[in-house]
Amino acid sequence: MLRATDWTRNPLGPVESWPLALRTVVRLVLGSEFPMMIHWGPALVTFYNDAYAPSLGHKHPGNLGRPAREYWSEMWDQLAPIFDKVLAGGSYFVEDARYTPDRTGTREDAYFTHCHSPLWDDDGQIAGIFLVVTETTRRVTAERMLNESNMQLEREIAAFQNSEARLGALVGASSEVLYSMSADWREMRQLSGGSFLADTRTANPNWLTEYIPADERPKVSAAIRDALMSKSLFNLEHRVNRADGTVGWTLSRATPLFDDDGEITEWFGAAADMTERKRLETELQTRNEQLAIDVTMRTAERDRLWETSPDLLVAIGFDGIFRKVNPAWTTILGYEPDDLIGHHVNEFIIPEHHARTEEALHLLVTGGQPAIENRYRHKDGSLRTISWVAAPADDVTYATGRDVTAAKEAAEALRQAEEQLRQAQKVEAVGQLTGGVAHDFNNLLTVIRGSVDLLRRPGLTEERRSRYIDAIAATSERASRLTSQLLAFARRQTLKPVVFDAGKSVTNLDDMLRTLTGSQVEVRIDAADEPCPVNADPSQFDTALINMAVNARDAMNGAGELVIRVHAVDGMPAIRRHAAVDGDYVAISISDTGTGIRPDDLDRIFEPFFTTKTVGQGTGLGLSQVFGFAKQSGGEVIVESTPGNGATFTLFLPRSSAEAGLAAIETQAASPIGEGTRVLIVEDNFEVGQFATDAAAALGCDTVLAVNARDALDKLGNGAAQFDIVFSDVVMPGMSGVELGREVNRLHPGLPVILTSGYSTALAQNGTQGFEVLQKPYSVEELARALRKARMDAGGGGTGPA
Repeated sequence: MLRATDWTRNPLGPVESWPLALRTVVRLVLGSEFPMMIHWGPALVTFYNDAYAPSLGHKHPGNLGRPAREYWSEMWDQLAPIFDKVLAGGSYFVEDARYTPDRTGTREDAYFTHCHSPLWDDDGQIAGIFLVVTETTRRVTAERMLNESNMQLEREIAAFQNSEARLGALVGASSEVLYSMSADWREMRQLSGGSFLADTRTANPNWLTEYIPADERPKVSAAIRDALMSKSLFNLEHRVNRADGTVGWTLSRATPLFDDDGEITEWFGAAADMTERKRLETELQTRNEQLAIDVTMRTAERDRLWETSPDLLVAIGFDGIFRKVNPAWTTILGYEPDDLIGHHVNEFIIPEHHARTEEALHLLVTGGQPAIENRYRHKDGSLRTISWVAAPADDVTYATGRDVTAAKEAAEALRQAEEQLRQAQKVEAVGQLTGGVAHDFNNLLTVIRGSVDLLRRPGLTEERRSRYIDAIAATSERASRLTSQLLAFARRQTLKPVVFDAGKSVTNLDDMLRTLTGSQVEVRIDAADEPCPVNADPSQFDTALINMAVNARDAMNGAGELVIRVHAVDGMPAIRRHAAVDGDYVAISISDTGTGIRPDDLDRIFEPFFTTKTVGQGTGLGLSQVFGFAKQSGGEVIVESTPGNGATFTLFLPRSSAEAGLAAIETQAASPIGEGTRVLIVEDNFEVGQFATDAAAALGCDTVLAVNARDALDKLGNGAAQFDIVFSDVVMPGMSGVELGREVNRLHPGLPVILTSGYSTALAQNGTQGFEVLQKPYSVEELARALRKARMDAGGGGTGPA
């Protein structure tokens, strides 16, 4: 082909003009059986030998003698740097380099191991490039196919092992081995990397008899024939002779490698040790067989329970349709299975309970487990109350229903009996309270009425007249205390809470307590060093403390030791069927060394008019005042006692977070308020209104009486400036005194309002609501103090809420 080429048209010119060096290297290349190529001259004209020609594809023979840039145009960007390096005097060698030559009309990946060296001309100048090359495309492709096959094999093995985990077994450490087989599987070329099969490093034509038990060989041979015929993956699980001499199981997979003609050249494969998995499969199969036996037995037991259960059992759809019922439905409700199955549950439930049943079915759909009660109608028309528990399973619900009709009726009977008992106890308590109030008030009224009768007699001396008046005043004061104690017990008194230090208040009462208890009672006060602030009515607090101290004195018959302790605590213990309460509290306890309290009396000592003292020694209202004050102040009172060992009363009050102050107590006498003080008195009771008018007039005030709140607002509307103070009753028909006070504050800011009441639910439950309150019955002295304070406060902006 070189001789047939017209070189006169080539940049190299006729062969006779070629440099000796070029002719020499061309002869060397043409005589070699190894693929070689030459690029010569400035145009790098290309020469190659017969050994190189097969690698060129359709480029041969047409490109022989053409410049390299034309010859390798599709790969010039890869080759140009190499040529530049060699033409500069260097050399270049690379193995398995990837190129994309166009040898078939389409660029395809190819791999070459090649070496480029410089060629010198006759003058010693670099004039060309000498190339020795071996195409490695087939080997590289085969290796890649093998790697991909191995990776696919590993993925498949991993997937298989993962599926085996569902059987409940874990295959231990990996026992895979790699092997290669001849194209016809007659010879094992290599087996290595395993731990359960014996390795072979040389070709082994006897592998079938050495590795495969005799009874397995037909199956293995058949699988080999199928793989050869289909030229596809060999995949077989079979028994195998293990390296330790035992027979185990393996999963063997092999993939074929092909030549350019599509013929198998070799098989590469891997084998995994499946012995343990097979053992587990056998064990699992045995267990499944036993489980089937157990399921059969338990199904029979369940069926017996279903048939014999005294409770209602049902399988019901989420749509509320009965699927299955047990015989108890006939026993309890009179329905046969055919009466129920296929029907909706609400057909047998009273209409009032349809909604709760639908709610339960909806909860079951969302995975809940409702527990409800509903009423079913018996087949005979009577009603039964059924208590249900249910749980969803797949597309149905299983529920158990218990007939609680008798229990409900018994509970209702018990409730009615308890209600009757409570009513009887209320009647007894009211009778006791009424008797006590009647007894004490009749005594007081006897004194008052008798004194009034004696005052009406003619010819009284001034000394007797003063005595009878004093008796009426003292008795009235006792009656006032009696109503105050009753209201305190009932938690209906009007409190005026302020923040004060309970410890200091107890210490301030030291002298009074010693006087009340007498010289033969030793009083010891143990108040905490830290402040113990409480938010309560200080006068009621002092009264409660005195009542407990007097009770202790009487229990000691006037001689013994009385210890009062004040300290902060973190909660209240369980009291009279009430659970313990956490929180910040102040505990004021009074302990005595008296006779103690009988256990039977511990629950009654706080009842009004109950007393263990002899006749004439007490009314039985002192401890009831303590009880009512504690409850109304958000606290509690408890008693601990053992007969013969004294008693301890402990008053618990919520501890305040505010700083404690001192409440100033007015002690001014009933001196005149001042001439010209104008007071609007609002009172619906004529006698009380007349008294208030006369009392205010006696104090030097000008008064106007309004018979109700609406009358008062009319008088204020005609000229509020003519009044300095509004003095109103709380409990009145129509608008109350509290509502009147708010309206006065709104319409006439700065005009002070004083409220007065013997008892008001609003004041007892909500406090004074910012108004000054004068408790009925009040004295002229108390009225004078209230009016004087209102005048003083008015100068600073008035009283009442903003």
